[in-house]
Amino acid sequence: MVETGWDDGTAARLLATAVDNVQRNYPVHWTHVIPDDAALVPQRVLHPVFAGSLDWHSCVHQAWLAVRLLRLRPDLPGADAARAALEALITPEGCEVEAEFFRGPQGGYWERPYGWAWLLVLDAELRTWGSPLAGPLRPLAEVLRERFLAWLGSARLPVRTGTHGNTAFALGLVLDAARAVGDEELAAACAAAALRWHREDVGYGGFEPSAGDFLSPALTEADLVRRVLPPAEFTRWFEAFLPALEEARWKVLREPVPVDQPDDPYGSHLVGLALSRAWQWQAIAAALPAGHRYAELAAVAAGAHREAGWRYVFGHGYFAEHWLGTFAAYLHLGAC
Repeated sequence: MVETGWDDGTAARLLATAVDNVQRNYPVHWTHVIPDDAALVPQRVLHPVFAGSLDWHSCVHQAWLAVRLLRLRPDLPGADAARAALEALITPEGCEVEAEFFRGPQGGYWERPYGWAWLLVLDAELRTWGSPLAGPLRPLAEVLRERFLAWLGSARLPVRTGTHGNTAFALGLVLDAARAVGDEELAAACAAAALRWHREDVGYGGFEPSAGDFLSPALTEADLVRRVLPPAEFTRWFEAFLPALEEARWKVLREPVPVDQPDDPYGSHLVGLALSRAWQWQAIAAALPAGHRYAELAAVAAGAHREAGWRYVFGHGYFAEHWLGTFAAYLHLGAC
């Protein structure tokens, strides 16, 4: 994905927000299973690296956001402070504590698949950049890589939700990360799962969005499938999956959803929905042949969603700002 339309002021603001987020311990959304009183410890004890930004997965992808911006724009205002903050967090000792947690019993399902996917994206970003922080993170990345492979091997069905559990979204992130670092085994497992779960899907009939969605189940699936099928096959698949896309039935996909409460935790999800739909429509438009009857439709939808999402990225409180910058940046910068 090509970087367009950004100025250093916007990028610096996203960087500063991400750095503040990853260092902020409270408020925290604590979702562990607690077996006894002894397990009631601060999040920073269990997760010394990724305890900030409200929840573990958001802290991981806000760290990725900081790394991505530092990689592409190393001279941004605040870059030195951002580098120092990341170096203080991503330490060998802290990453080993994180890895040990994921080796344990909760590590087989906690933050699966969304948090795992973002961790592998962060790992790929650091490795392809050649960052010295890639070394400390490797034990944790290796544990989650193995967990991801084991899960793919046993998961019979996908999850088609519009939130964190969506399996197509995680597969797309991990597939891109695996390809970026040359991990053929992981890439092949992701591609095989994508085809196993979605190759025969036709005539999508879901009703979306739901009130708390930050992903479109339909577009997220299509964005995954276009990664694993040759262009001509993807075009045939897409035409069968979403037939009559230009008709009134699919106005709910083509046009942004109004955001009434962007400062509400779930209201902010609809902002993320606009941003994720924007990059998915953009990718779908690029994957279709020039002149295809849906290509222009997809490009127009991408632009409308981009504008709608960016309207709310800043200024709507911590429940929005602890995560939305990641989706805004991914829309423009991609990953790895």
